[in-house]
Amino acid sequence: MKSRLDRNLEEKTRKKFFWSLFGTVVILFLVFKYGIPLLANVSLFLGSSKETTTNEKSKKQQFISVPILDNIISATNSATISVSGNADQKEKVRLFVNDAYADVVDTNDNGNFVFKDVTLEKGENTIKVKAKKNDNESDFSEEVKVIYKNAAPSLTLDTPQDGQSFTKDQSSVDIKGKTDPDVKVTINDFWAIVDSEGKYSYNLHLQNGDNQIKVVATDAAGNKTEKTIKITYAQ
Repeated sequence: MKSRLDRNLEEKTRKKFFWSLFGTVVILFLVFKYGIPLLANVSLFLGSSKETTTNEKSKKQQFISVPILDNIISATNSATISVSGNADQKEKVRLFVNDAYADVVDTNDNGNFVFKDVTLEKGENTIKVKAKKNDNESDFSEEVKVIYKNAAPSLTLDTPQDGQSFTKDQSSVDIKGKTDPDVKVTINDFWAIVDSEGKYSYNLHLQNGDNQIKVVATDAAGNKTEKTIKITYAQ
């Protein structure tokens, strides 16, 4: 026969097993009744949060088109120029001159923008822009170069000499001289031939009597130098 002690131990073991089983059943009941919907809600919440994060990230990484600059003169004798172009509506366009930030303007309803009185440095200047909307910014536009030069080109008129006379055997004369490279030369409004070193020449047909010769050298910036001489031709 089992002792009283053994019987008490068995009774405690049965009670412990019963309560453990009861607790397990209760937990499973609560999980199936409340846990699954809760997990579903948590899942939906996490999915919504992920979607919101994705949308915010997408918004932050929104593509901004690169602005397009209108044609700009390649050289000028003015210290300031106007820079215009086109971007999207409701954007801010930032101007950079020689890689330094210079100004910012808003685009109009058509996406157009204009920077007035953009200051240039003497010599070659680089100009580019970029657009910004909210926290998004475009890449730089294509860079353009503008030369600012306000000094007149050099000019010599080597032949003929001022006041020189020609006879009937010399009904035309070669006009020669030198200017700076990349400068255009006209002689009495006719284009002269200019080589890469700036040497120019033109054969001019002479009229009987006094002949005035006007030589004009014009650089790409519009600066001009003029020389005028007079020669005589007797038939």
